[in-house]
Amino acid sequence: MMAKVQRFGGAMFTPVLFFVYSGIVVAIASVVNNPDIVGTIASDGTMWNKIWQIIESGGWTVFNNMEILFAIGLPLGLANKAKSRAALESFVLYMSFNVFVSKILELFGSNFGVDFSQEAGNGLKMIGGVKTLDTGVLGAIVIAAIAIYLHNKFFDTKLPEFLGIFQGSALVAMIGFWVMLAVGFLFAWIWPMFQHGVQSLQGFMVRSGNFGVFTYIFLEKALLPTGLHHFIYAPFQYGPAVVEGGTTLYWMEHMKEFASSTQSLKSLFPEGGFSLQGLSNLFGIPGIALAFYVTAKKENKKKVLALIVPGVLTAVLCGITEPFDYTFLFVAPALFFIHALLAAILATTEYAFGVVGDMGGGLIELITKNWIPMWANHWQTYLLQVGIGLVFIIIYFFVFRTLILRFDFKTPGRTSDEVELFTKKDFKEKQLGGESTLYSDQAIGFLNAFGGAENIDSVANCATRLRISVVDERKVKDDNAFKQFGAHGVVRNKNAFQVIVGLSVPQVREAFEAYMKSKS
Repeated sequence: MMAKVQRFGGAMFTPVLFFVYSGIVVAIASVVNNPDIVGTIASDGTMWNKIWQIIESGGWTVFNNMEILFAIGLPLGLANKAKSRAALESFVLYMSFNVFVSKILELFGSNFGVDFSQEAGNGLKMIGGVKTLDTGVLGAIVIAAIAIYLHNKFFDTKLPEFLGIFQGSALVAMIGFWVMLAVGFLFAWIWPMFQHGVQSLQGFMVRSGNFGVFTYIFLEKALLPTGLHHFIYAPFQYGPAVVEGGTTLYWMEHMKEFASSTQSLKSLFPEGGFSLQGLSNLFGIPGIALAFYVTAKKENKKKVLALIVPGVLTAVLCGITEPFDYTFLFVAPALFFIHALLAAILATTEYAFGVVGDMGGGLIELITKNWIPMWANHWQTYLLQVGIGLVFIIIYFFVFRTLILRFDFKTPGRTSDEVELFTKKDFKEKQLGGESTLYSDQAIGFLNAFGGAENIDSVANCATRLRISVVDERKVKDDNAFKQFGAHGVVRNKNAFQVIVGLSVPQVREAFEAYMKSKS
C-alpha cells in the first residue's frame, strides 16, 4: 500500500513542475507592466503594456488549465502500460465528464441546488471551454484515477477479429463514456453539498490561525519521506482546502490588488499562511549545513564543505531539499523530526508577524512572486521576514550542533566513511544537463542491481528519487551496487525501494524504462 501511495505522490509531481516557471512569468509581467513601479511606459495602450499583456496571458495558461494538466499528467506516472495512450484516454474521459455535468446541471440544476444560469464562479468554472462544476484538482484526480483503472484493466483486452477496431484506447473510451455519465450524475448530486462543507472547513482553518499553520507545515514536512506530503499540500495549494482554487492560483489572481493595497498582507490574504513551507528551505537548510560543517572532523571539513554547498544552493535557490534532507534522514532520523518541528515553528512565527504569500519554493520563486511585486507597499513585512529568518538560521545551527554532539550522530564528516550529498562532478553535470550516456549507464546499473527487468513490478519518480517496486526483494543487491552508478543512497521498505538519484531522475527513469522494454 505504501509503495502505491508513494507512486501516486511521484505522479503528482509531474504537473506541479509547470507551476513554478509559469508563476515567475506572471509575477514578472505584473511588475514590469505596473505604472506605479515602472512609470508611464506601462500605461494602458502603450506598446510596452500590450507586449507584456501578451506575455502574461501565456503565463496564465498553466494556472487556467490546472485540472486538465492533472488529468493528463497522472496517467503518465501511474499507468502500467502505454502511458501516452492512457494520458489521451484520461483527457477524453475528463472532458466527457465535464460535458455530462454541464448538461445535467443545465437541465436539472435546480434539483441539485445549483443555479446554472449564473456566470462562472460561485462553484462553477470554465474548463476547456465547458461551464461545469468547479471540482478543482480533486475532481481531475478522481477522474484520472478512474481512467487509469480502466486503462490498466481493459487496454489489452482481445476482442473478436470483426470488432478489432474497438480494441485498446477505443474500448477504454467506450466503457469510460458510460462510467463518466454515472460519475457525472454522482458529482452533480454530491459535489454542491461538498462545496458547502469545504466552505465551513475553510473558515475553520483560517480561524485556527497560528495553530492551523503550525499543524499544516509540520505534517507537510514530516511526511516527506513517506511521499504522503503530496496529500497534505495539494488540497491547500491547488484545491479548495482554505480558498477556492487553491492558494497558488488565488495569490496569482489577486497579486496586483495586493500589491497596490496599503493594508497588511495578512489582512488581505490570511489563507497565505498555508503557503509558507518554503521558508525552511531558505532559513533552515543553511543552519543545518553549518552545523554539519562545524561538527565534522577537522581533516574532513573541506570535503564536507564541497559536499554540502551544492545541496544548500539547490535548496535555497530552487526549493529542492530532498537530496539534502535524505542525507541526515539516513544517518539520524531523529534530526529529520526536529527539522520538521523547527520548520513549523519558523512558518508559524513568520505568520504571527504578518508574513503571508506564495512561498512554497526557493529564493528565485520567492523574489519574483512576492518581494518584487509587493515591495513598494509591503517592504516592511519582508524586512521583518528576513530578520526572523536570520534568527532561525542561528536557532537551527545551535539546535542541530547541540544534538549532533550530544548524541554523536554520524552526520557528514564525523566518520571515516564518506556520506554524500552531491559531489562537484555531480553538480556540474546537473548544471550542464548531463550526457545521455550517463543516464543510460545509471539506468542499466540500477536495473541490474534490482535483479533485472523481470524483477521490476512498477517504476515511478518524484523530484530526486527513482521509486521502484520489485517482485522479489531478495534479488536486490546491497547499496554499494547502486552507489557505484551514482546513487546517493537507497531507501528500502520490503518490496518498495527509493534510489536517491538527484535532479536528473526524470532522464534516468526514461532510460530505465527504455532499457526494460529492450529486455522484455
